[in-house]
This record gives sequence, C-alpha cells and structure tokens, in this order.
Amino acid sequence: MQKVVLFGECMLELKQNDAATMRHAFAGDALNSAVYLKRQFSQIDVSFMSAVGDDSISQQMLDVFTQEGLDNCFVYADKTKAPGVYLVQTDEDGERSFVYWRENSAAREVMQFVDQDVIDTLGSQDLFFFSGISLAVIKPEQRAMFWDMLKQLKQAGVKIVFDPNYRPRLWRDEDEAKGEFEQAFALSDLLLPGIEDFSQLYQLESVNEILDFCQPYQIEEIVIKNGPESVFIAIDGQVQEVKIQPVAKVVDTTSAGDSFNGVYLGARMTEQTPQRAVELASAAASCVIQHPGAIAPAQAFKDFMQSRFG
Repeated sequence: MQKVVLFGECMLELKQNDAATMRHAFAGDALNSAVYLKRQFSQIDVSFMSAVGDDSISQQMLDVFTQEGLDNCFVYADKTKAPGVYLVQTDEDGERSFVYWRENSAAREVMQFVDQDVIDTLGSQDLFFFSGISLAVIKPEQRAMFWDMLKQLKQAGVKIVFDPNYRPRLWRDEDEAKGEFEQAFALSDLLLPGIEDFSQLYQLESVNEILDFCQPYQIEEIVIKNGPESVFIAIDGQVQEVKIQPVAKVVDTTSAGDSFNGVYLGARMTEQTPQRAVELASAAASCVIQHPGAIAPAQAFKDFMQSRFG
C-alpha cells in the first residue's frame, strides 16, 4: 500500500450563516488535501501530521480525521495549547476573506514532538507533502528542526512535495518567506504552485518566468495552477498545458487548490498520467467550489466524481 503524510495545521473554521449564527467545521490547507486524496483514492494510506490540543474541540478534530479515513499516528496532543481558529467570509462571486486567531495554536509547536524515532518512521513513507502555510505556522526557532527532518526523509527515498501557498500576513517580511521557500525548492521533487504565489513573492507573471526561476533547483515535476483557465505541467523539460472546464456558479473558492493538490497526488501515486491527474484534480476542485466551506459533503463529492469519471 502506498503511504503519504501531509504536514500542516487543522483549525476550527467558523462561517457566518446570518447576523446571529455561525456554523463550525475543521479545515486547513494540508488537511483539506489529505481528505480529498483519501476520498478519491481510498487504497492509499493517508496520514495527517500536526499537533492539536487536549480539549473537546481537539477531540472533535481527531474524530473527524478518523471519520475521513486518515491515520492519526502523527497527530500529537499539546496539553498547554489549543487549535487555531479562523472566520471565513465569501462575497457574491464566491471569493473569500479570512480573519485568523492562530498565534498560540498547538500546531505551531509540532516539531517538539519529532524525535529520531518519528523521523525513522516517516522515512518508510512514499511521499511527504507540506506547504508555505505549513512552514509559516512552525515557530521560527523550530524550522531548523523541520529542515533537518526533511533532509533525512529525502535521503531515505521519500518523495518531497511542496505547494508554496504564499500568504503574506503569515510572514515577518518577504525576505523571511523567500529564505524558507528556497530551502523548500531545493528539497522538492514535485512542486504545486499557483501563478499568484510567484507573482506576489517574486514578481514573476508568466509560466516561462516561473520555470526559468525553478530550473536551478532541478525539480522533477512542476504543476502550475493558472487559476480557472488551465494547468501547466513541466516534466523533464517538456511543458504541457491542460485546459480546465470553467464552473458556471461558484459558491466558495475555499480549498480549490487544496482539493486539486490532494487528488493530483493520489492520481500520480496510482501511476496515472500527468494529464489524467490534472483532469481528476480539476474536477475535484470544480466540485468543491460549488459548496460552502473548505470540505464539501462526502456524498456530494463522491457523486460528482463518479458522474464525471465513473
């Protein structure tokens, strides 16, 4: 059985129903990817790696992970912390804005639980995924531990996957983000950026500029998400554009990229072609953005994917 670990933070998601009430759910970019990967490819062993608190909300999180079929063996409990919280609001076009309360979240302390035994266990996995948000959440003084862990995983033959997912507000400044991202690029086997990640941080506006930037890092596979229009795949110097079918009615764009990442990884781990992986992943994203919140109802997602691909 193929095994993958996705590293990041799960937060309590609050979404306003009306002026007086809110609904809550659990989400986070790496977690969202893990959920959609497992939903579409149940034969893959999917683990989420993070830290939560020792409280009722954290227990509810763990229950949801289990219900989604995720392995919790790399989720650690910090008795002194609690999960982060965010409020998501969407406009009439489905575009979202967020307010976060995560400064003291348990996930920021996850590296304190990682010893050599944990690293050795991670070394038996097939793939390890993390994002720019995953990096930003780790306390700066613990990032050296993360990079040491990642180098050991790469030496053990684990495939390293990085989605820059750049969020300026999470970083002290651009130089801090660039320094961490460039370490990530140097270790990555597969890169899953959106054009906007490079546009915001490096002022690179085109696919060719991004590929030229990445060339010195010798990344095996680069998948560039070009918004709702298309996806570019670069493997061994060959670049292919895959067009995407637009969605007529967008409800909420939260987790579009996360769902794409999860399904793309699952497709590639099951030896599907890059083009087929993009077709599956873009379909998953088109389903997700037609539902509110980061994680669409499981049955609706299953029905949608079956209607497209059988």
